[in-house]
Amino acid sequence: MKWILIVVGVIAGLIALMALIGALMPKGHRASRSTVINRSPEVVWQAMTDCVAFPEWRSDIKRVEVLPDRDGHKVWREDGKNGKMTLETIEASPPSRLVVKIADPDLPFGGTWTYELRANNAGCRVTITEDGEVYNPIFRFMGRVFFSPADSIETYLKALGKKYGEDVQLSESI
Repeated sequence: MKWILIVVGVIAGLIALMALIGALMPKGHRASRSTVINRSPEVVWQAMTDCVAFPEWRSDIKRVEVLPDRDGHKVWREDGKNGKMTLETIEASPPSRLVVKIADPDLPFGGTWTYELRANNAGCRVTITEDGEVYNPIFRFMGRVFFSPADSIETYLKALGKKYGEDVQLSESI
């Protein structure tokens, strides 16, 4: 019984320490990655904005449900490997700039992704910048210590390249 109390006390102490450290970390983060896709910006834009087709080329998405527009903005819910997330397009300037935000206030995180497409000799350079926030201090600690804030961007860009049969090379953009 004594050992059980010690183990429970140590675990509770570690969780409290993670919460304390997480509370001292900034809520916000910024991450950015770029790659070149050997397609025109118009073709890449079509793939990036056709949310219904995401499950066809993004292995992290099982299904997409299109929801009613909000204030004229496109809204959809992705059901992926990490659960469901509602997203909203808040800016669209085809075929060069797209800004999407998490539109689910009940999640322990939020933020925006800014997609920028620039034509070049090979097709286009795609840059994605995540401006995110993690509200839960324990999640903030775990995210900063065990994960990269650029993981979701890298997964997305690799899937986008794979859609076109390309093995993309990623570079930091910030």
